[in-house]
Amino acid sequence: MPRPAAEPATLLGRPFRGSAAVARGLLTPDQLRSSVWRRLHRDVYLHRDVPVTHGLRAVTAAAMVVPGAVVSGRSAAVLWGVDLAGPDDDVELTVPAHRHPVRATGLRVRRAHLAVADVVRRRGVPTTAPEATALDLAARLPGDDAVVAVDRVLAGGLVDLAPLRARAAAGTGRGCARVRAVCALADERSESPQETRLRLLVVRSGLPAPVPQFSVRVDGRFVARVDLGWPDLCVAVEYDGAWHAEPGQFARDRQRLNALQAAGWRVVFVTARDLCQPDELVARIARALTDAARVRSPGSRGRP
Repeated sequence: MPRPAAEPATLLGRPFRGSAAVARGLLTPDQLRSSVWRRLHRDVYLHRDVPVTHGLRAVTAAAMVVPGAVVSGRSAAVLWGVDLAGPDDDVELTVPAHRHPVRATGLRVRRAHLAVADVVRRRGVPTTAPEATALDLAARLPGDDAVVAVDRVLAGGLVDLAPLRARAAAGTGRGCARVRAVCALADERSESPQETRLRLLVVRSGLPAPVPQFSVRVDGRFVARVDLGWPDLCVAVEYDGAWHAEPGQFARDRQRLNALQAAGWRVVFVTARDLCQPDELVARIARALTDAARVRSPGSRGRP
């Protein structure tokens, strides 16, 4: 009997059940265990040339590993285009409350009741709808991670903040207070996780509330958009992320800074390291606001 091909064409490009491939004579057990095939989940394999993403693992888990499960939490966010989980992170699924617990490596399966309206099909598998996904993230992620996640869903245009807050306010039961608190802090204008963390730090510090993603204009002409702005004082706080090191970005940043300064704005730059020293950062922002207020106070010689 001839030995089956090591890479059958019918198995390329898609996940398959290893046991079924062996039973059909497409692969031998030794071939299945070779480096040609990558194990996604228990008895689920994929050709090594196919990129493994969290979304692929989530879809495969719901379709082939835990039939009847709904992709939820961070995994649902990934299916909606919000990158909240990496390829190796556990896939999050929800099964009906009456089902027996499911335990499998690489999966995090919880039991809960999901309203029919909160489940839709995404990439061919049941998935929590965007609004339900945002509320789930608000309830289950720790600390500021929950606000970051909800901000990302909002920024993606998947849900609107007002109805999300209204639904959170109407919620009852365990965790509803936390969901309301997270949604109250959420803001669709944040453009990155670090911007959200920076905004939360400023809001909680007792400083005047800034305007996220404020557009600076002079005589109607657009100058720049700043991460956090205090328009009355012409003070901006900018998060300086890794992307600022990209080729050509330094020159563009300098031109932008010069334009802001020419418009009378003070700019406080913040790095990831600064966020690890919150007291010093808040003090630096406070000094900038105080200095700007002093310059603009009546009778100040430095008033523009």
